Formats: sequence, structure tokens, C-alpha cells
Amino acid sequence: MTTLRTWLNDESPASQRQAKAIRLYRIGQGLLRNPLAALGGLIVLLLILAAAFAPIIATHDPLAQDLAARLAAPGAAHWMGTDELGRDIWSRTVFGARITLGIVLLVAVLAAPAGLVIGAVSGYAGGWVDRILMGITDIFLSMPKLILALALVAALGPGIENAVIAIAVTSWPAYARIARAETQVIRHAEFIDAIRLQGASGLRVVAGHVLPLCASSTIVRVTLDMAGIILTAAGLGFIGLGAQPPLPEWGAMISRGRAFILDQWWVATMPGFAIVVVSLGFCFLGDGLRDVLDPKTGAGA
Repeated sequence: MTTLRTWLNDESPASQRQAKAIRLYRIGQGLLRNPLAALGGLIVLLLILAAAFAPIIATHDPLAQDLAARLAAPGAAHWMGTDELGRDIWSRTVFGARITLGIVLLVAVLAAPAGLVIGAVSGYAGGWVDRILMGITDIFLSMPKLILALALVAALGPGIENAVIAIAVTSWPAYARIARAETQVIRHAEFIDAIRLQGASGLRVVAGHVLPLCASSTIVRVTLDMAGIILTAAGLGFIGLGAQPPLPEWGAMISRGRAFILDQWWVATMPGFAIVVVSLGFCFLGDGLRDVLDPKTGAGA
């Protein structure tokens, strides 16, 4: 253990593998020193574990109905109570973590790389390419994200897949703007000039050097945006344009529980509490990553 710690604290790494390991180690240490970031990381980890082991954690079938136990209060038999069809809310909330995590990951995989590439190409090429790409980006940024997502889902039809596409389409412009701003700084760096003098093409410069340098800020922005993505997905589910019944999606669960909010408060409160906790977890983790990956003060230095 001492040898490994020494290897990870070496100020003069002997290989690229060691350098990457040292950077990841410093990022982890920086997050652990930040209580809120550590709490956010723990919440996100619990979300991942709940999604992965939902069949083991859940106490009931999330789709099974038991009308004899409908609207039962939280207790030993049903930890979070039951809904109007007698379905166990704890089990539905746990399985809903799978849907929420799946939506978040799919949106991140679709939107972040697209915005990163568009922003890097725009910032590096400049001229008319920059004007066209940023003009399109500004058009998307000028429209409220939720309203645009609603319009797209209404056009495509309700469902998780269409909700993911709609949220991704509304999310990429922010990443493009960040990537463009960083690329405009990087393109004038001396090492980029040296790479060009070696005969590297613009594609090689962007793909091999600009995109990796812009990745840190994009990761931070993606993490911070997770809360907004979760809320947007829940909003679409709430009005019936996201996940369709009987899937245990948190927004749809809140929508069905609002009719009982005064007497059977747990039906809508439990999935709402899950949304709040997970959203806060991503916000805390994103803030911590932003501090740690700051090239002036954090592990990115």
C-alpha cells in the first residue's frame, strides 16, 4: 500500500499510464476533501447501485397490483406505502432509478459529444464555419429548453426514446458554446503551432489535441446538467409525454399521486423526494468536479 501511495504521489511520472493514474488519484482526493462533493458522489453511487441491483433491493414486483392493499400507509409490509392500484412505491421507486439513470446516460452520450465536436470545429475553423455553426447554436439557445422539448416530443410522440431525443436536442448547444470558447484559446497556444509545423492536419489537431483538452469542462457541465435533465424527464413524464404506464418513472408516479396528495401524501411525495435527492447529488458532485478540475487550483493543474 505504501509503495502504491508513493507511486501515485510521484511528482515526476515515468509513463503516461502513471501520469493518468496520478491525475485520477488527485481528483479523487480533491472530491473526498469536499464534504458536499463526497455526499454528491455517494448519492450518485447509491443511484447506480439501486439501478444495478433493483431486483434484489425491491421487496415487491413494481408492476404487481394488490387492490386489497391500495393506498396503504408506509409500514413494515410496504416501506413507502402503496399507490392507488396497490403497487409497492418503494419497489417502483427503486426500479424507477433504472429509467432515470438510463435517460441521463443516453442524453449525456448523445448531447455532450455532439456539442463538443461542433464547438471545437467552430472555434478552430473560425470564419464562415464559425458563424454558421454558432448561428444555429444561438437559435437553439434562444428557445426555452422545456418548451422546445415539449414541442419535439409532441411531434415525435410520447415515449422514453422520443423524450431522450428531445432532451438531447435541447442540451447540446451549451456544450458547443463551452467547447468553442476553450478552443479559441487553445488554437493560439504554442504547442498547437508546433503540431501544425510538424505537418498535422486540422482534423488531427482537433481530434487529437483540442477535444481532449476541452473534455474536462464538458464533463463538469454534463454533471451539473444532470439535475436539469432529470427534472425535464420527470416533467415530460408528469404530463404523459415521457415514460408510459405502467413503467415506474418518477415523474409519472408523481402525476398519478397528485390526486391523493392531501390524504395519501406518500404516493406523490416518495418519488418526488427521490428526484430532489438525486438532483442535489448531481449538483454537489458537479460543483466538486468543477473545483477539482480547475486548471488553476485543482487536480487539473
